[in-house]
Amino acid sequence: MSVNDMIKKSVLNSFSQYNVPKMALALLVALLVGIVIYCVYRRFYTGVVYSRSFAVTLVGMCVLTCMVTLAISTNIVISLGMVGALSIVRFRNAVKDSMDLLYLFWSIGVGIICGARLFEIAVVVSLAVTALIFLLDLVPSAKPPYLLVVNSTDTEIDPALNELLNRYAKGARVKSRSVSADRLDLILELRTDDGSRLVSACAALPGVESASLVSYNGDYAA
Repeated sequence: MSVNDMIKKSVLNSFSQYNVPKMALALLVALLVGIVIYCVYRRFYTGVVYSRSFAVTLVGMCVLTCMVTLAISTNIVISLGMVGALSIVRFRNAVKDSMDLLYLFWSIGVGIICGARLFEIAVVVSLAVTALIFLLDLVPSAKPPYLLVVNSTDTEIDPALNELLNRYAKGARVKSRSVSADRLDLILELRTDDGSRLVSACAALPGVESASLVSYNGDYAA
């Protein structure tokens, strides 16, 4: 018997072993849990730009992982083919938010669990992760610092600017300082509860062409 005949016979035998109702149930549970992951991601997303395509990918990844697990668990030939196919796939999209890793592993893990037909574990894990995200969302976080950008034609503006910073801000640190013959560009990281007065006072200083206050979270500015 040739190798092709052996593979064909193995695949035909595996089809006879498929339990279609149980497979459909596993895919349905994976789809429902994927929708839950989608809703949790949309509700608790705190990044700068919400990506609906990534949220939809979480649902699809959950179902597809379940399908792959079902295929691998029923036939060794298919499992070897899956390993060979996945070994040559290269994913180039970078994860923009570290929290996205949680949702990715959640989706993949639930898909594998549903493919193994351990539905109770999938439900319990999803409830636990949802509760964890909800509780952490209730914990108040520290206010993010600001970036004060000052463009001035007066290179000796530091004493007057320091006076304003002592009055309206705290913890000011120079992030960037660019000096030329008749120009000074400053970027300072600071915390303030009265940003509007700070910007207005900086803009009113002699020689200041512009002053901007930018919210800053360490990764993105908005």
